[in-house]
Amino acid sequence: MRRSRLVVLVSSFLLAVGTALTGAATAQGAEAAATGYVALGDSYSSGVGSGSYIGSSGDCKRSTKAYPSLWAAANSPSSFNFTACSGARTDEVLAGQLTPLGTGTGLVTLSAGGNDAGFADVMTTCVLQSDSACVSRINTARAYVGSTLPGKLDTLYSTIRSKAPAARVVVLGYPRFYLLGQSCLGLSEAKRKAINDASDLLNSTIAKRVADHGFTFADVRSPFTGHEICSGNSWLHSVNWLNVGESYHPTAAGQSGGYLPALNNAV
Repeated sequence: MRRSRLVVLVSSFLLAVGTALTGAATAQGAEAAATGYVALGDSYSSGVGSGSYIGSSGDCKRSTKAYPSLWAAANSPSSFNFTACSGARTDEVLAGQLTPLGTGTGLVTLSAGGNDAGFADVMTTCVLQSDSACVSRINTARAYVGSTLPGKLDTLYSTIRSKAPAARVVVLGYPRFYLLGQSCLGLSEAKRKAINDASDLLNSTIAKRVADHGFTFADVRSPFTGHEICSGNSWLHSVNWLNVGESYHPTAAGQSGGYLPALNNAV
């Protein structure tokens, strides 16, 4: 009788240990499986301005020189889905880019918010119109960033988390466009300063929403310092009348020297 009780106790102990080890192995297996990479966002993530566009991406202009392609080539994730698209607003990222997300997604990157604030129209106004018109259009954008954009970002970020519960989510910001205090052809100092200030507001607004969702904000302003337009070694296109769509977007050097290091520091 005593021997039978001992056998039962030992068997129960071994069963408990086995169950615990199996559970741990399952958890480790699930963690290991979440190694896919999904790259979402707008033209700063798709790589507009860096050339070498992937033919099948069409007007989205996804580039092999964009930071998502560079990171995937260097790190060999278990899968790589590149859905970022030129011109995308937060609603368009939400509606058209999230399909690849899942339990196996270990990393999500994105940049989004600039198009919601009317980035293209702001720059067009500032290039073609007066200082006062430029500042007025920027003030309209700033009001949108303060009142409406946070809610748009909250919806997008919450949806990303629900679809990719195991993923590390890195949201990349936007560079300051101009080096100030320099002799520089093109926009006036007043316009350049107003554009830079608006970029700072956009970044701080995005960073706050990112932090509240437990994501990581990758600030690209530091690596772009010294490489703004008017710096003499710009990693950003100025106005390109032969290819207007590339204006005010990072060059290939901006993607590899600015965005990629910011992402590497965040993961």
